[in-house]
Amino acid sequence: MEFWLEFGAIFSAFASQDSYEIRNALKSDAAWVFGAIFAAICGLIVLWVYKKVPLLDRHLERTIMVWSYLAIAFIIFWGVIDRFIFSNQQPWSTTIPPLLFMIMAWFGAAFNVRLRTHLSFAEFRTVMPRTGQMACLMLDAVLWFIFAVIVLVTTMRATALSASNFQIVLGTDNIMQWWFLITVPMSFVLMVARVFENLLEDVANYRSGDPMIKQAVIGGDV
Repeated sequence: MEFWLEFGAIFSAFASQDSYEIRNALKSDAAWVFGAIFAAICGLIVLWVYKKVPLLDRHLERTIMVWSYLAIAFIIFWGVIDRFIFSNQQPWSTTIPPLLFMIMAWFGAAFNVRLRTHLSFAEFRTVMPRTGQMACLMLDAVLWFIFAVIVLVTTMRATALSASNFQIVLGTDNIMQWWFLITVPMSFVLMVARVFENLLEDVANYRSGDPMIKQAVIGGDV
């Protein structure tokens, strides 16, 4: 009974949109179940969007990565000119780039789950029978989903904590830290969608007799 009360409190907290209430509600163990359900539902919704809009399927994460990288490069480039030519330095020039790098890294991680470039052990798996290959791919999906839920819940807690404490990015007056932190659970929702997408592809390949293990290429096409 207590579990369901905690579970309901999480829904009520998110409905209230009060960061303090959300922070307190997410402290309970029910947050893990909530996170798993939230990740699964949102992942399926994103997967449906990917199927309806192939352009997003191919370019969403890469676009975010490229623009984040360009923003980092521009801030650093201008920071060097500002410091050594104009003897000036923007106080946020050393705090915003790491946050942008965080965005680039985690959205890149989601995209590379789709490409299967994360420790896929393709050489080892190709010599296994098809049943063994399918078992390994199923294990990949389970482990990635568990990993995504763990990060989703913990970063939601960190985001709610930051928002409730009104933490600002160092060197700025009104840029909130949680604006950047919330992109981490968002990226892991995209990762769950990629996990589901791979799993559906694996099941289809297993049933049709098509090759199941392919050579992964970093930066390749989906």
